[in-house]
Amino acid sequence: MTEYTSFKVTQDGPIARITLNRADKRNTMTPAFWAELPQAVGALSDAGETRVLILDAEGPVFTAGMDISVFTDPNALKTDSASMREAFMTAATALQDSFTAFEKARFPVIAAIQGPCVGGGVDMICAADMRYGTQDAWLRIEETNIGMFADVGTLQRLPGLIPEGVARELAYTGETLSAERAEKLGLYNEVLESPEALKAHVDAVAQKIASKAPLTISGVKRSFLYARDHTVADSLEHAMTLQASFWCPEDIMEAMTARGEKREGAFQALTPVRRMGQS
Repeated sequence: MTEYTSFKVTQDGPIARITLNRADKRNTMTPAFWAELPQAVGALSDAGETRVLILDAEGPVFTAGMDISVFTDPNALKTDSASMREAFMTAATALQDSFTAFEKARFPVIAAIQGPCVGGGVDMICAADMRYGTQDAWLRIEETNIGMFADVGTLQRLPGLIPEGVARELAYTGETLSAERAEKLGLYNEVLESPEALKAHVDAVAQKIASKAPLTISGVKRSFLYARDHTVADSLEHAMTLQASFWCPEDIMEAMTARGEKREGAFQALTPVRRMGQS
C-alpha cells in the first residue's frame, strides 16, 4: 500500500481507514496533503475492494485545518496581476477537488471526529456521508476569523446538512459549534463519550455497511448525491436509470438466502476501474 506523508491508509478486509497522523502538528493540512488525499481515495475506489472508508485521526485534535506553511509560501499566494489571480483560482479549485473525492468514491465515507475540527477540517467532514464525534469534537469555521471566507466546501455543503440560518451564523461569526449542538442539529449522527467509544461505534456501523452488497451501496450513494442537487422528478428518473444499470439478481438472491440462513451475504467486490493510460 502506498505511503503518504500526512496520513496513513490501512485496510481491514472491505473496510479502509485514512488516519491523520501528524498529531504533534495538530494534524494540519500541509501542501502535500491536498495532493495525496484524492490520490489515496481514488486508488481505494478504483480498486473495488473497499466497501466503506473511515476517516479518523491520531491525538487530541482531529485537525486544526490548513498548515501555516500554505500561507507562508510567497509563490503560491501571489495575486499581483490578473494572470496570477487566474492561476491562483485554478490552483485553489484543485483544493476543492481533494474533498470532492469523498463524494466521487464508490463507497460511503464515515468521519470519526476525535477532538476539535477547525477550518479546512470542517470543509472535509462536510464531504463525508456520515459524521460521528467525541464530546470535545467542536467545530469552527476558522477562515472567517483570519480575514478570508471558507472556499473548499463548507459554505456549499453545510447548509444542506443543518438549517441554513445556523450555517450562516457560524460562517458570519466564526463562533464555535459544540459537539452537543452539532448532534442536535443533525450534523453529527451521534456523539460518543470517549475516543474508544467513538472507534467502537464507528467500526460497528462500518461493519454493517460492509455486509451489504457493494453494488447496492454504490447505487444508494449515487442516488443521494444526485437528489441533493436536482429536482425530485429528475432524481426519480436518475434512480430508475441507476437501478436498470446496477440490477443484479445474484446479489438479490444471495441477500435473501443469507437472511433466511441468518448469516452475512457473500457478495462480489466491485469491478476494478481501469483508467486510460494507467497500468
